[in-house]
Amino acid sequence: MQLNTLSGRFLLLTTLFVMLAEVLILVPSLANYRRDYLASRLERAQIASLALLTTDAVIEPDLEKELLQNAGVFNVVLRRDEMRQLVLSSPIPQEVSASYDLREETELNLISDALRQMVDGQNRVIRVIGAPVRAGGQLIEITLETAPLRKEMFEYGLRILTLSAVVSVLTALLLFLAVQRLMLTPIKRLVRHMSSYAEAPEDARRIIVVEGRVAELRVAEEALASMQHQLTASLRQKDRLAQLGQAVAKISHDLRNVLTTAQLFADRLERSEDPAVKRAAPKLVNSITRAVNLCETTLTFGRAEEPPPSLSRFMLAALVNEMIEGESMADGADSVEFITDIAPNLVVRADREQLYRVVSNLTRNARQAIVATGQPGTVEIGAGESEDGWWIRVGDTGPGLPERAKEHLFQPFSGGTRKGGTGLGLAIAAELVRGHGGRLELLRSDSEGTEFRLLLPRALALETEN
Repeated sequence: MQLNTLSGRFLLLTTLFVMLAEVLILVPSLANYRRDYLASRLERAQIASLALLTTDAVIEPDLEKELLQNAGVFNVVLRRDEMRQLVLSSPIPQEVSASYDLREETELNLISDALRQMVDGQNRVIRVIGAPVRAGGQLIEITLETAPLRKEMFEYGLRILTLSAVVSVLTALLLFLAVQRLMLTPIKRLVRHMSSYAEAPEDARRIIVVEGRVAELRVAEEALASMQHQLTASLRQKDRLAQLGQAVAKISHDLRNVLTTAQLFADRLERSEDPAVKRAAPKLVNSITRAVNLCETTLTFGRAEEPPPSLSRFMLAALVNEMIEGESMADGADSVEFITDIAPNLVVRADREQLYRVVSNLTRNARQAIVATGQPGTVEIGAGESEDGWWIRVGDTGPGLPERAKEHLFQPFSGGTRKGGTGLGLAIAAELVRGHGGRLELLRSDSEGTEFRLLLPRALALETEN
C-alpha cells in the first residue's frame, strides 16, 4: 500500500495516533507499577518484622538474612508507640541516595520519580517510608537497591508496548476497513463517474445517480449531478444552435441571391416617370439594401465574426424618422402612436446601419407588444447627449415583459417574448451595442409598459476618429 494514497495515509496516521495514546497511558502505568512495587516491599518487610516481634528470642543471623532477602530489602525500621525500632538489618553496600515517603506522593511526583528511575542506569540505594498495613504501627521504613526495580519496570513497559502495538495495528486495520467501506469506496465511485462523464459529457446516461449514504458525500453527488445535468443541457443547446446557425447561413445565402435580383429590379423602378413610383422606389431600394446587408451580416454572424462598426457622423432624428416611417406601414400599426423626443440637430457618431437595426428592433418589439393586446398604445423614442456620450430610450405602453423573458433577455433563442419569435433580436442588438463599446439595458418592465436604454460612449468615437 502506497503512503501517498488516502487509504495509506489514513492507516499510518491511525497507527501513529493509537501508539501515541498508548504511550500517554504507559507513563502513568509505569508510575503506578513503581508505587505498587515499593508498597509490596513495605508489606513484605512488615510481615517479616512482625514475625520477630512476637518472640523475645535472639534471631539467628542466617534467618535474619533470609528474611531480608525474601523481602528484597537491606533493613527494616518500625515506629510503634512513639518508639523507632530497627527490627531487621544488614550491611548497606553504599550510602542512601534518596528517600521517598509514599504517604505524601502525588501523581505528578510519582510520574517524575518513575521517569528518573528509568533514565538512571546506576544501581542506587533508596529509603522508602510508608504506613504499615492493618495499623501495624505508625510507620515503616525500608532501604533497598534500585536495580531490580528498574529491571521490572522495563519488563512491564515492554509488555505494555507490545500489547499497545498489537492493539494499535488491530484498531488501525478495523478503522481502515470501515473507512474503506463507508468513505473511500463511495469517493472512488464518485471519481469514476467524473472520469466517465468527462469522456462524453453529451451522453446523459453517464450522469451520476445519487446513491451516497454519508451526508457529505451525498451532497457532493447531488452537486455533481446538478452540474452534469446543466452542462449536458448546455452542450445539447449549443449543438442545436450550431446546427441552426448552419441552416440560417444557408437560407441567408440563398435569400441574399434572391434579394440581389430584386435589388436590380428596384433600381429600374427609380427610372420610372410615375411620381408615386419615384417616391416609393428609394425606400424600396433602401429596404432591399438593408435586407441584403442583413443576410451578409447573418452569414458573418454564423462564423462568430460580427463585423466591427464603421463609424460616421449623422443626424439621429433623420434615422429615427426613417425607421418610424417603415414601422408605421406594418400590419396593426394604425393603433400605435409613435412619438419622438429628439433634437433635430443631435449628431451622433456610430455605425448608422447597425444603430438603425438596434433602434428598429426595439421599436418593432414595442409595436408588436401593443398590437398583441388589441388596444391602442404609444411608442416613444427619446435621445440626448451627455459628457460621456449619447443615450437613446425606447419605451412603450404595452403589457410588459414576462418574467421568463426578463431572466434570459439578451440570450439567443431564450429571450423571446411572443409566439413565433426566435429571441435573436435583442441578443443581436445587445451585441451590436457592445461592439460600439456601449450597453443596452432594461430600465423597467411592468403592467404600464417597458423601457430600454441604449448608451453609446463618446470615448470610442473619439479614439476611432483619431
